[in-house]
Amino acid sequence: MDAVETREPEKITAVNVRLRAVEQSDQPIMSNFATVAVAQGIAYLDFGFIEPALLAKVMVDSQNGQTLPGQVEGKLVARVSLGLDVMAQLQHQMQQVFMSMRRVQGYGTKTEQSLTREAS
Repeated sequence: MDAVETREPEKITAVNVRLRAVEQSDQPIMSNFATVAVAQGIAYLDFGFIEPALLAKVMVDSQNGQTLPGQVEGKLVARVSLGLDVMAQLQHQMQQVFMSMRRVQGYGTKTEQSLTREAS
C-alpha cells in the first residue's frame, strides 16, 4: 500500500510592513541599466548608470553603421541580492504595475481617439 501525502493549499496572508531608512537608503538612486544573475539559489540584481550622452553616441554610431566600442563604461550604483522566493514576489508586483500601466495607457488611447472623432 502506497502512502499518499495530501496538503492543503498554502494560505496567503497580507501583513503591512514599514521599512526604516538606514544612513542614506531612503535616497533614490538613478539607474538606466540593470542585469540579473542567479547563483546558488540567490538572484543578484545589478543596477548601473551609463552617461546618457554616451548611450546616445553609441545609438547614433550604430544607426550610421560605424564601429561600436567593445565595451561601454558605467557605474555600478547598487547590487541587491534576493532569495528566489523574494524574486518571485518582486516579479508578481512588477506584473501588477505593468498591467496597471497598460490599463491607464489603454484608457488614454481610447479617450484620445474619442476626442479626435468628436473634433472631426
